[in-house]
Amino acid sequence: MLPAVYGHIQIMRKRRSAFTLIELLVVIAIIAILAAILFPVFARAKESAKKTACIAQARQLSASVQMYASDYDEFFVWSTNYDVPTSDPSRIWSPLIQPYLKNKEILVAPGSTGKAAENWDTRNQQSIGYSGATAIDTSAAGCDDGVPNQTGCEGFTSAVSFVRIEESTRVGLFAVTPVGPMAQKYRGYVFSPYNGPEHPNDPKLSAPLAADRDLVKELGGPPQNLPPKLLKPIYAMYGRDGKGNGVTPIIFADGHTKAFSANAITGFGSQIIWRFR
Repeated sequence: MLPAVYGHIQIMRKRRSAFTLIELLVVIAIIAILAAILFPVFARAKESAKKTACIAQARQLSASVQMYASDYDEFFVWSTNYDVPTSDPSRIWSPLIQPYLKNKEILVAPGSTGKAAENWDTRNQQSIGYSGATAIDTSAAGCDDGVPNQTGCEGFTSAVSFVRIEESTRVGLFAVTPVGPMAQKYRGYVFSPYNGPEHPNDPKLSAPLAADRDLVKELGGPPQNLPPKLLKPIYAMYGRDGKGNGVTPIIFADGHTKAFSANAITGFGSQIIWRFR
């Protein structure tokens, strides 16, 4: 009798140790709810880490630009020198600054698909862009012509010096930029301060094109079909929501770095001086 009772008890224990279908469904539902809550948190944390890494890289890039200037009589490295042949890598700023960098990956925004531009033919691939206000073009009046509306201007007749820059703490030099095929009008190595909204009172504060969407894709294709010189936007890729709340680190002429949203840039809330010449 006792062995039979004992065996029955063991069977009951085994039955009780198993989950019912309802219990399994409840566990699955709880896991699904937790995943829905935690995955966005993890995604935001990952995005924040990328932004932090980009700011750290930006500080290193700023130090490299400062070292370049100290070797060249306090003149900024140019973003583009249109007087230099396209076959010469020094036509663009990236190869010029690379000897001062510990790692050329500093020229690539964390989380982007870009890579450092090595020459004129790869200038579309870089996701850290430099202000076109530093460009040189002595063959044309360009941005030096004194005309108030300078949309699309691409170069000045001389280099710009650090010692001539006023309010260097407010002068924006570098930002994250979109990358893509050359044929689709991407020029990620540079952004233009002369293609965005005009400030109503102070032309120096007039902003570049900036968004947390890919403006080259939007404006370079139909129906606008803008040419590359009218594009060259800033891409506020970190924390992007398509509504302008995404941010990009900005490197200033005095060397400090701070993140700004696309809305702050285009709405002039950043008070950044873009057109400093």
